[in-house]
Amino acid sequence: MEQAGEYRLRADRQAVWSALNDPSVLGACIDGCESMEKTAAHGFEASVRARVGPVSATFAATLLLADVVEAETCTINADVKGGAAGFGKGTAHVTLTEEGEETVLSYNVKANVGGKLAQVGSRLIDGVARKMADDFFAQFRLIVDPDAARRDAETADKGAQRKKPSSGRWKIWMAVIAALVIAAVLAMQ
Repeated sequence: MEQAGEYRLRADRQAVWSALNDPSVLGACIDGCESMEKTAAHGFEASVRARVGPVSATFAATLLLADVVEAETCTINADVKGGAAGFGKGTAHVTLTEEGEETVLSYNVKANVGGKLAQVGSRLIDGVARKMADDFFAQFRLIVDPDAARRDAETADKGAQRKKPSSGRWKIWMAVIAALVIAAVLAMQ
């Protein structure tokens, strides 16, 4: 599996770097995180409960940072074990660059999975990994940029004022689609 992405954060690079190295911040941003501990100057151990398709397990992860250039870049080497659910190994290269008032966080991940996880299929794993990354950075953004929630609310209010009166129908359809998706997920469990 290979995946790359970029997130823009309205915070200075040092603040983003510090948050990325704070186990309490990381734990708060990872859905299903049961524990996150710093084990060395450049290492973490985590326990995360996650579901990938029909596979649900608690995964123990060891993360070691290498090639660290303070507040600029690092490589994260991960070893993840999920018992009968399977395992994963991989690396992620993370780079922070400043652009005006924002810090751009870019990442490139290369990983391999085995066990039941490998049987689920790479498309499903890629989709879950992308969603977990997006969820992580949405929460992370709120921590490093406390005004983000206010700006999001203002943008939503302005957008609501510009919508046509018929937009209520789309909300109803979206609610119906969301209910069907939730019912399908519950049926799979």
